[in-house]
Amino acid sequence: MTERGAEPGEDGVLRCPWGNAPDMTAYHDTEWGRPVRDDRGLFERVSLEAFQSGLSWAVILRKREGFRAAFAGFDPEVVAGFGEDDRARLLADAGIVRNRAKIDATIANARAYLELDEPFAELLWSFAPQERRVPRTLADVPAVTPESTAMAKALKKRGFKFVGPTTAYALMQATGMVDDHLAGCVARP
Repeated sequence: MTERGAEPGEDGVLRCPWGNAPDMTAYHDTEWGRPVRDDRGLFERVSLEAFQSGLSWAVILRKREGFRAAFAGFDPEVVAGFGEDDRARLLADAGIVRNRAKIDATIANARAYLELDEPFAELLWSFAPQERRVPRTLADVPAVTPESTAMAKALKKRGFKFVGPTTAYALMQATGMVDDHLAGCVARP
């Protein structure tokens, strides 16, 4: 499976194999790997990647609008003010992943975000590697890199939770800090 390169979907278009899965094509073709440079957009992605930990991204993507509603559009100032009533509301909300540790991490991350002494986008993008590689197969795509390890360490030092090196790398992929679309994929620039 990991030796697979870009494959044609039902529409005949070459994509990364996962991009041909039901409910994933639009995300693959128009969002994943595209640069996100606004602080709030990056806060949303950090939050969603934390919720994805241990789960399928398809689950998170299907619940994305539920997450946006439950977490006030991922406005860090609002989320940082969440208290026990909000935690209880979130734990009862079937529109999101109801995991207490991940809910608490999102609230803690909003508070850590507000304490930053630099723009969130500048901090995260400072870890984007300079080298641009072109993976040919899924086997060429790492789960962790030195840059994602450094990003995770920097975020944890600033009080962020659920941001290990693998989650940090997934964030880097999703937000275009790296481009892991396979050679031949329609979404590769």
